[in-house]
Amino acid sequence: MGKGDRKTRRGKTYRGSYGNSRAHSAQPAVAGAKATVTKTAAVKKAAAPKKKSA
Repeated sequence: MGKGDRKTRRGKTYRGSYGNSRAHSAQPAVAGAKATVTKTAAVKKAAAPKKKSA
């Protein structure tokens, strides 16, 4: 168990990979708390004014 072990945190760090032993995102400090997910609001572009035909 060391650098070459793919199942340990040290092995994941050595190989530069992520998994169960080395999760990418931080877990919430409080047990049972949900992680907040922020979504960006979709922005609609204003329609260009239509040209009047003569």
